[in-house]
Amino acid sequence: MKNVTITLDEETARWARVYAAQHDTSISRLLGEMLREKRRREEDYHSARQYYLSEPPRKLKESGKSYPKREELYER
Repeated sequence: MKNVTITLDEETARWARVYAAQHDTSISRLLGEMLREKRRREEDYHSARQYYLSEPPRKLKESGKSYPKREELYER
């Protein structure tokens, strides 16, 4: 584990202390978990993006079929 020093304004520090106490953890562990989750989401996003971009392009419609016209979609 690596120790890191952070700076918080008083209101945020107060909120973090209360939140951590309510969840029976420390501010340090709370921030560590939040950052791990953020990193995981970023990695998942980049993996999904890479997968999407690696797929060959495909047509959105088959020939002969047409999309509905705007007027048909929004008839009142």
